[in-house]
Amino acid sequence: MLFYPLVFGPWEIVLIVLVFVLIFGGKKIPELMKGVGKGVKSFKEGMNEIEDQVNQADPGKSAPKSDETPKAE
Repeated sequence: MLFYPLVFGPWEIVLIVLVFVLIFGGKKIPELMKGVGKGVKSFKEGMNEIEDQVNQADPGKSAPKSDETPKAE
């Protein structure tokens, strides 16, 4: 039997949302999501800063963008 721990079906997602609402209540959820959004934004800004520093240190070789595929040399 195969086990995929990170594959959630629609019922699992509904159950997780219901438990989340029961634990935190409807009023706290927007505040929590705002905090998560700020954390994600800060993480992305940090990643962009690191990428810029790497590109400045070695301008000849830039990291491929996520939509580009690396070419074999």
